[in-house]
Amino acid sequence: MIKQRKHIKVTYSTLGSPDPLLHEYFDEDVAELKQNLGRDYPLLINGEWQPGAESYEARSPINSDWLLGNFARAADEQVDAAVAAAQAAYPAWRDTPWQQRVATLNRAADLISQRLFEISAAVSMEIGKNRLEAIGEVEETADLIRYCVEAMRENAGFDRELLSESAQHHNRSVLKPYGVWGVIGPFNFPAALTGGPSGAALIAGNTVVLKPAAEGSLTAWHMAKCMEDAGVPAGVFNMVYGGDEPGKTLVANPALGGLTFTGSYAVGMSIIQSFTTAAGYYRPVIAEMGGKNPTIVTDKADLDKAALGVMRSAFGLTGQKCSACSRVYVDAAVHDEFVDKLVDLADEVAVGDPTDADTYMGPIISQHAYEAYQQYVDELGAGQILTGGRTLPLGKGYFVAPTVVADLPDEHRLWQHEMFAPIVAVRAVADKDEAMRLANDVPLGLTAGMYSEDDGEVRWFLDNIEAGVLYVNRATGATTGAWPGYQSFGGWKGSTGSGKAAGSWYYLQQYMREQSHTVVR
Repeated sequence: MIKQRKHIKVTYSTLGSPDPLLHEYFDEDVAELKQNLGRDYPLLINGEWQPGAESYEARSPINSDWLLGNFARAADEQVDAAVAAAQAAYPAWRDTPWQQRVATLNRAADLISQRLFEISAAVSMEIGKNRLEAIGEVEETADLIRYCVEAMRENAGFDRELLSESAQHHNRSVLKPYGVWGVIGPFNFPAALTGGPSGAALIAGNTVVLKPAAEGSLTAWHMAKCMEDAGVPAGVFNMVYGGDEPGKTLVANPALGGLTFTGSYAVGMSIIQSFTTAAGYYRPVIAEMGGKNPTIVTDKADLDKAALGVMRSAFGLTGQKCSACSRVYVDAAVHDEFVDKLVDLADEVAVGDPTDADTYMGPIISQHAYEAYQQYVDELGAGQILTGGRTLPLGKGYFVAPTVVADLPDEHRLWQHEMFAPIVAVRAVADKDEAMRLANDVPLGLTAGMYSEDDGEVRWFLDNIEAGVLYVNRATGATTGAWPGYQSFGGWKGSTGSGKAAGSWYYLQQYMREQSHTVVR
């Protein structure tokens, strides 16, 4: 039954709840989800929901007693069956007029918006996002699909007339899909980074096999239901669960025409190296592979704004964002004042059950991540932990404290390593040039922030920083918070496989290849 509710727009820049109904709707759907724990969730292959050879339990990082569901684990032959189904469905979907494809995906986006709170309850309970971030992510998913819908419409299906040698020559450039497209999603954005890439691939005319992260399985099931209920034909969209092994099997299938991957640098690079040429010719990989994101604070900064922006980007989603701020370089003249403000804000962060309205930071995702945080804290003994650096005994969840560290030696590995934890390191610098040298001295280049009220310094930052997504003087997030159509989101250096960004001019075209047509009459 569709719930008749007022639409409430929430983005990553939303600092407060824009409407009291938001809390009412969210609380209702969290309560409903808690009444339906432990269900079985099958695979979607060729339009049929199928059991796996075995299943795995998905439990909430908020409370390990909450069994979110039993999910079918895809065997190798089921992954291959999903690819075969997508391959068989491809010719008809490719030949479906693009206007019909975008209408179908627009319906899927509308269903995601209609089910906003139901899906965001799943995101919050299985990932540990607070309610505003969970609702924002689901809204972003719908907007990512709509952005690609509009790109297809505005470019008339990417069929363009070229110059002609004579009146008898008719030349055109046409973008066409690749075939079967694989999507491997991460745990931290289980809606946006499964539904968004899948939607783009489908709009372009590809068929899709989605393999979500095991920790994001419930949210991915909701994405699949929206695709199915929107009328995406059988075999055009398929979904297989099960962690790393189904993902490896998917990547190894020679029938794939292209792949979207979001995850770590090490895994992403191995996929790029193996997948792109395994068929004997180039196959595209759209990869986003993390960040080690800096913020520069000059002596001309608004320090209150800078401290708030860093806090939000360092500790939102418990630091488990590829765009999280983990390094801050502050002019020595204002370093101590900035650090005092940041530590005060960190101490005020409300940590707990992210489905509660007053919580800002939920749990870290898993026992493995919980132990990794403790290992990082041990290593931070080389510096001075100003606040945090401890686990929090909050029930049966993986809760840790937001952590600020100073005086880490420059050679310390945590200046370079993406921790995916709520830890931010602060270092004093002599001037902005030293700050820029240190900020750029990493192999990753996803996002970066800067605070200065001086226009010349702002221009200098924009001209010299080596990252793909830049924010200046942003209180709502020093390095986080891109939105489709407002900020393009893509990295430089080791953060990217293509150099093109999502949510902007060049994203959808990556799911198609160019063909030139010359007809002489």
